[in-house]
Amino acid sequence: MTRSQSFTTWLKGHVKDNSAIGDLARDVAADRNWPSGKQLKGQREYLESLGAIPAAVETLERAWSLYQERAAE
Repeated sequence: MTRSQSFTTWLKGHVKDNSAIGDLARDVAADRNWPSGKQLKGQREYLESLGAIPAAVETLERAWSLYQERAAE
């Protein structure tokens, strides 16, 4: 992964995944209002403001953790 790659760009790279992260990636790719410039806190708050189910928020947090792990490599 490119160190300068944003979380949103990284996430959108998973749109073809058949997983919860892939589902989230597709939702994010289709959402013109996705707060890509925000960190995890702002993105979590955005999902919660839309009434996202807890599993969606957990998926966001898991995706963020994976992104951070890859960035540290």
